[in-house]
Amino acid sequence: MDGPFGIMSESTLQRGAELQGLSTAILLPGAGLFGDRPGRGLADVGPLTHIGGLSLFQRTVLTLQRGGIRQLIVLAGPDEELLKQALARGARVTIPVRWMPVREFPLDDPRTWESLAAEVRGFCLVAGVQAVFSKGLIEHLRQTVRDGEALVVTREAGPVEPAAGRRNPVVAWQEGRLVSFHNQPGQQGHQVAADLVVLPASILNPPNRAAAASTSGVAEAPGMTPMRRWLERAAVEGRVRVVAAASHAGLWYRDVWDQASAGHAERTLFRSLKGEAEGFVDRYFNRTFSRLLTRLFLQLKCSPNTITMVATAVGLLAAIGFGLGNYTAGIVAALLFQLAAIIDCCDGEVARLTFTESPFGAWLDIAMDNVVHIAIFAGIACGAYIRQAGTAEAWVPLALGGAAVFGNAMAFWMVTKAQKIGATRGWNTPKQAAWSDFILKNVASRDFSVVVFLFAILDKLDWFLWMAALGSTVFWLMMVWVIRPSARARA
Repeated sequence: MDGPFGIMSESTLQRGAELQGLSTAILLPGAGLFGDRPGRGLADVGPLTHIGGLSLFQRTVLTLQRGGIRQLIVLAGPDEELLKQALARGARVTIPVRWMPVREFPLDDPRTWESLAAEVRGFCLVAGVQAVFSKGLIEHLRQTVRDGEALVVTREAGPVEPAAGRRNPVVAWQEGRLVSFHNQPGQQGHQVAADLVVLPASILNPPNRAAAASTSGVAEAPGMTPMRRWLERAAVEGRVRVVAAASHAGLWYRDVWDQASAGHAERTLFRSLKGEAEGFVDRYFNRTFSRLLTRLFLQLKCSPNTITMVATAVGLLAAIGFGLGNYTAGIVAALLFQLAAIIDCCDGEVARLTFTESPFGAWLDIAMDNVVHIAIFAGIACGAYIRQAGTAEAWVPLALGGAAVFGNAMAFWMVTKAQKIGATRGWNTPKQAAWSDFILKNVASRDFSVVVFLFAILDKLDWFLWMAALGSTVFWLMMVWVIRPSARARA
C-alpha cells in the first residue's frame, strides 16, 4: 500500500476480482453502524464478551464464514491485538482477514470507503459485532441481493431497549422497501434497524461526491459511519429493501448491549441448536437438561470428542449395572443410561456452538452410541440370565441379547455404508435418498432410553430384550434394502 489511503496490493485486488455477489464483509468492532458506540461501563458488553463459549467477535466471524462470506475486512480500534488473539483461539478461520486500523482509516472519512470499495466486487456486508445471528440469515442475504439495491436487516423492538444514546433508528417501510428512519422510541413489535446491512459497491464509492456529502437532516457524530444518510438517499430512489429477522424461519438476530440482552441472546442461541436425529424425548426432555450441562462443559473448555467419551463411559457403567441382575441395580443403571443420553446431546451442542464440528467427530459420536447400545443389550441379557439361572428358559435372554447385539452391529455397518454412498455416488432417485435420510436420522435416536427405564421400573427388563432383538433385526434388514445396488446412482 502507498499510504493510508493508497492503492490496495495487486494480489488482494486479483483475489477480489474473483469474488462475485455478496462475498465480502466489513466488520466494525468498535462502533455501531448507525452512530451508537459500544459502551464500556460495568453493565455493558463488548466484542470480547463470551456468549455460548465464544466471544461476540469470534462468533460473528465464524458465522459469516459458515454463511458463505469469502473475505473479511476488520476496521479495528485499540482492541486490535486482543481481537487477533481471540480469533486465533478455538475454531479455525479459513477465509482471509484484512485488518485496517481506524486511526488510519477513520469511519467518517470518504477516502476510507473509497479504499474499501476497491476490495468489493458486487456487494459487501457491513456489520457490527455486538449481536448474535444465524448462519441462515447470512445465507438468505446472499441469495436475495439484487443489482444496485441495498438490504437493511431489522428486528422487532422488545419491551426493553438500549439507552437513547445507543439505540438504532426505527424503520419506516412499505411493501418491503425502506421509506425512512426516525429516532422516536419504537413500540414493542416495531422494526428497528440492526447492525447488519448489505450495500452495493456503488454506495461505498458514489460517483458524485457532492451527493455523498448531502444529508437528510441527520448529522453523524465524529468517527461514525455515514450509513444512515447513504441508506436514506438510496431509499428515495427505491433501492433499499428491508429483511425482517424472523426466528421461526431460522433467520434470527439478537442485539447485545448489556448483560440482560446477552443472556437473552444466549438463550436464543441454545434454542436454535438441533441435532440431525431429534426424537421426541430428545426434543422435550434431554435437551432441557443437556443445555445446563453444555454450559458446564463450555466453562471447562471440554472438546466435543471428550464429551462423547464421557457419555460413553457413563453408558458402559450403566451396562455393568444392568449386568448385576437385581432390581435396584437395574433402576440405577436405567438412570445412568438416561444420563448418558443427556450427555450425548452435549457433544453436538458444544460442537455447533463453538464451530468445531468435524466428520471424525460425527463418526465417533455414532460409533460410541452403538458401542453403548451393544453394551446395554449385553448387560441386560446377562442380568436376565443371572436371575433365571437354573431354569429351563435361562438360555432365552442370552439368545435374545445375542440377536440384539448382532442386529445392532449389522445396522451400524449398513449405516456406515449408506453414509459413504450418499457422500460419493449418491442415490438413484429422490425417494431412495429420502428413505436413506429417514433411516439414518432414526438410527441415532436416544428415545428408547425411556423405554428401558419403564421396563426397569416394572422389573421386566427381559421383556425389553424381545423388543431390542426384533427391532434391531428389522432395522438392519431395512438398511440392506435401502443400500441395494439398484438404489445407488451409477458411477
